[in-house]
Amino acid sequence: MTRSPAVTEEPVAGERLTRWIGWVVFAGLVMLAGGVLNVMQGLVALLDEEYYAATTDLAITMDYQVWGWLLLAFGVLVAVAGYSLLSGRTWARVVAVVVLALDALVNFIFVAGYPFWSVIAIVLDVIVIYALVVHGREARIIG
Repeated sequence: MTRSPAVTEEPVAGERLTRWIGWVVFAGLVMLAGGVLNVMQGLVALLDEEYYAATTDLAITMDYQVWGWLLLAFGVLVAVAGYSLLSGRTWARVVAVVVLALDALVNFIFVAGYPFWSVIAIVLDVIVIYALVVHGREARIIG
């Protein structure tokens, strides 16, 4: 039984880069930057609770220590998934979409704590999810 070329994830000989590869590179770089910024946001929540605007207006009432650890963990996950995506790993696309969807949800819940960054993070998460879902197959050429 032979496999059809459409099923395999390996680049076909002679396959070349297209202009859509930029979306995948953009997605990976935004994930790296977003992951680092989430880590910084989490560290601020852990180290200086008075920095954030809201104290009780969060969608889910939690201590900022919990939010700090949650944002720190998601920051690391997003950065690792972005690095793996830039390395051409096929599994990184699926992991990145799931992690970014959860990250958008976490930032939506945290929007009262720091609205400016939370809204930017949500918008970037949605744009990167779009890039990966629509043009993610280009990532196999990178690796």
